[in-house]
Amino acid sequence: MSRSRGRAGVVTPDTLGGMTDTSPAEGPAATDPAPLLEQMRREGYSLEGTLIERMGIELVELGARRCVARMPVAGNTQPAGLLHGGASAALAETAGSFAAMVHGGPGRLAVGIELSASHHASATGGWVVATAEAAHLGRTLAVYGVEVRREDDARLLCSARLTCLVRER
Repeated sequence: MSRSRGRAGVVTPDTLGGMTDTSPAEGPAATDPAPLLEQMRREGYSLEGTLIERMGIELVELGARRCVARMPVAGNTQPAGLLHGGASAALAETAGSFAAMVHGGPGRLAVGIELSASHHASATGGWVVATAEAAHLGRTLAVYGVEVRREDDARLLCSARLTCLVRER
């Protein structure tokens, strides 16, 4: 999981279901991430000084089944001026980890335990968007397929698979 550790807060009654094995098609829909981030702040967690802040990652949509996050290419490049593959991987893990935190619910923590990523193309400017979609939502594991695309033309840059361990805090 990214450095912004924390337990999921109550976004709405609809967005935090119980910890039961569900198919990705079931469960709460994605929603505005602001209530969860505010709940995390009230519980003493901060995104300040984290990798998320340093990379300029923004959460756009957040739910247990789906999370969308975006990041600027500027500041996240390798020396040749291309989007760094590690930046794409960090964005993918951030999106999946936040979705897994929502799936876990209050008092539980989600940590990334495996990430694999394949890079298909690159970007030299603008923004990139990661969309994490649940493949499995279990009691102790949550698995997400993540696509990172250019925001301007939706070209696929990276496809990733993230497994998160969901446990008591």
